[in-house]
Amino acid sequence: MATKIDYYAVLEISRDASGDEIKRAYRKLAMQYHPDRNQGDAEAENKFKEINEAYDVLKDDQKRAAYDRFGHAAFEGGGPGHGPGGFDFGGGGLGDIFEQMFGDMMGNRRDSRRSGADLQVQVTITFAEAFTGAKKKITVPTRVICESCDGSGSADKDQQPETCPSCHGAGKVRAQQGFFFVERPCPTCHGSGRLIRNPCKECHGSGTVEKNRSIEVAIPAGVEDGTRIRISGAGEAGGKGVPAGDLYVHVAVESHPIFQRDGANIYCRVPVRMGQAALGTEIEVPVVDGSRTKVKIPAGTQTGEQFRLRGKGFSVLRSSARGDMYIQVVVETPRHLSKRQRELLEEFEDDAAGHAKGSPESTGFFSKVKDFFEGKL
Repeated sequence: MATKIDYYAVLEISRDASGDEIKRAYRKLAMQYHPDRNQGDAEAENKFKEINEAYDVLKDDQKRAAYDRFGHAAFEGGGPGHGPGGFDFGGGGLGDIFEQMFGDMMGNRRDSRRSGADLQVQVTITFAEAFTGAKKKITVPTRVICESCDGSGSADKDQQPETCPSCHGAGKVRAQQGFFFVERPCPTCHGSGRLIRNPCKECHGSGTVEKNRSIEVAIPAGVEDGTRIRISGAGEAGGKGVPAGDLYVHVAVESHPIFQRDGANIYCRVPVRMGQAALGTEIEVPVVDGSRTKVKIPAGTQTGEQFRLRGKGFSVLRSSARGDMYIQVVVETPRHLSKRQRELLEEFEDDAAGHAKGSPESTGFFSKVKDFFEGKL
């Protein structure tokens, strides 16, 4: 049997190297000798295996202490690395490269605590409630801590769950396939990381039971349709010692028969009679806060003209400010005229025909039409 090379020499570090120095050396060498970068190079492949074997020992404080004291003899009868196709419960190898480099960023480290499932629910509020803010009671079907076992999952409260001997509490095992690892739930504990010898009859060992729970949700003023509110810890219970998930409340805001909203601004479409628009008038309009305000419509107002009312709009989220309100004028042409109205309008039209300044847009348009037909345009 070939003599094993000193693990410190394999990683090219001193014997008093810190954990961070060991990790940096391993990453550098593993990338350098990775088979994908050295295809067909048997020497690089063997070097890659040595690097993984050395790192698997030196990254673990207990294994490192045993190696420093007894050398390779400390692991005779079953080395720290496992052959292809075997299960690896302690980590190491190419899987650690990716997990250490990207695990923290993805929030997916093996030692991170599990939590209960997140829940989602939708609540519908009125336009007025979106303006003022509201408190809504909702019923959420969820899982809560089992009262019979106090979340332990065991029928005997004095008996604590045991750490799963197969996955050592990780809840998952890794199978090595060539130079890659595939993670799967531990078949012994079904992913829980623990074993319960005498399961609770109420929760069957899970530590949680299904139950409808009432929650009061505070919806802030200024919330928009489609807003998602996160309530930390209001999701499903995760069992004893495991944090609960979160509850996400999706807010749906009902439409309003008078107002249309665009962010913090409100638009109100107001029809006025032809005579009012021509002569000018003053109208009273509602405001979203329940008050009223008067708007002066000047003589000659046309359809589409807007009048801005500052500070009369919608609430601004997390602020005491308010947006603006816009009155959009629509000049309404009368229908179903009485005999008297028709006579007056005919008289008005006869007079208007000789008064071009009264309707400058129509006069200008038909003047251009005339020029078009005469070939001047």
